[in-house]
Amino acid sequence: MEATNFSQPLRQSSKGIIIIFAFNAVQFIKKFFVLFIAFGVSFMRRQSFGGITPTMIILGLIAIMLIILIIAILKYLNFKFHLSKDDFHLATGIINKDNTIIPKTKIQNVYIKQNFLQQLINVVSVKIETAGDKKSEIEISALDKPTALLLKKKLFLKAAIENTPLEQHEKRNVFFKISPKRLFLEGVSQNHFKSFLLIFAFIFGLYSEFQQYLEELKIEERIEDIVQLDEDTLFNLLLTNIVILILVVLVSFLFSIIKTFIINFNLEVVEHQKTIEINKGLFNKVSLSLTPSRIQNLVIKTNRLKQYFNLHSLSVKQAMVNAKQQKNFKIVALEKEQLNYLTNKLLTHYNSEIESAKPRPYFMRISALKMLIFGGVVNIITLGLIGVELLWINAVFIPIAMLYVYIGYKKAYYKITDHFITIGSGIIDTTTNILEIHKIQAIKLKQTVFQKRQQISSVIIYTASKSVTIPYINEKDALHIYNFLLYKVESQDKDWM
Repeated sequence: MEATNFSQPLRQSSKGIIIIFAFNAVQFIKKFFVLFIAFGVSFMRRQSFGGITPTMIILGLIAIMLIILIIAILKYLNFKFHLSKDDFHLATGIINKDNTIIPKTKIQNVYIKQNFLQQLINVVSVKIETAGDKKSEIEISALDKPTALLLKKKLFLKAAIENTPLEQHEKRNVFFKISPKRLFLEGVSQNHFKSFLLIFAFIFGLYSEFQQYLEELKIEERIEDIVQLDEDTLFNLLLTNIVILILVVLVSFLFSIIKTFIINFNLEVVEHQKTIEINKGLFNKVSLSLTPSRIQNLVIKTNRLKQYFNLHSLSVKQAMVNAKQQKNFKIVALEKEQLNYLTNKLLTHYNSEIESAKPRPYFMRISALKMLIFGGVVNIITLGLIGVELLWINAVFIPIAMLYVYIGYKKAYYKITDHFITIGSGIIDTTTNILEIHKIQAIKLKQTVFQKRQQISSVIIYTASKSVTIPYINEKDALHIYNFLLYKVESQDKDWM
């Protein structure tokens, strides 16, 4: 028997005051963080600031926190929601009152999340998204989990079946649950290049911040007075740099594994009759549903090491979903058979066993030009900052650049059927983009002056979630694809979501 009647205006849990207060306090601190630091440094140097004493500062902070608490209480009291037969209704506001009505048919996703603070006080937040904005239109900050799950089911139930017993819609089959071993292998086989750049940028940032203090301490001059640069010293310096580089690589490697573990902790894929539910997360627990009609693109990724461990990831792109939340629409560590099953469930009658076509070799020319420009910029910066000593790195860069161009062309392909477009790409990872033709929003032919001479064009295909490109193909083929897709979109009597 249902304990919650959503037809009457409801408030969220009273614990929501804590969540709203904490969120507003964090936002306040973020907004004025730099000002606080500057004020604190000035106060410590002068021991006073315009006659302000430490007691006055503490009392001021207490007053600010009280104001934030009062605002949180007022937001809680004025936040009410309820369900009608076809719509979700929300009333908010402190001084200016707002009433929002969202038809159930326009709801893109109901997203249940539980951050660390919400786990401590045993509540969850519910975000209701439509295709109209990158941000969630509505967020209910604090509900007990049974009420949140019941609200989610009610929002997705069609009016025709609203009066049927809810138990009939609760059949769930845990299709996939990640094991610690496969989660570890997923972390090991990640593309660690991004993590390496992040760690390197962090270390470089720290060095830049403290460079002035190092110059004031004259550490470099003291080292030159102590150390005599002979062959042994140069060897030791080189060895030290190599050790530092290895440590940065290991840290980035460990960072990728820990990040993968935290995001995908206890990942499970639950299969319902018409939807797929994803649950995962350690500090931020998330639960979301995937409905085939709302999916715009599927993105499949793997690489050589992942293929050896039989690991594949499946990302689902939906219309205008917040970029931060979009990362949660990803299922990792799937076996090939599991990947195929989910793909066929989300995209009915998808067939990957058809002949593919490739871009023109002009693709490699453009890739080589990009690498040449990148290498030229790096060389100019190196000459300006260091000198000719590091130009030997080109002996490593040139073979890598050639391999980059070759692999990029080898992995590039496209397939077009009456219902689907499949586009392959990648360098380290192999990426496969799949989209349904009837969900295309716009099509564009792109051709530069240089490509016109070569009779080459690119086809850019836009959906409500992202755009994909069929790059550098024959001009006649591009025009044929353009006309074919326009015809299919206009002739098919199907909604894009």
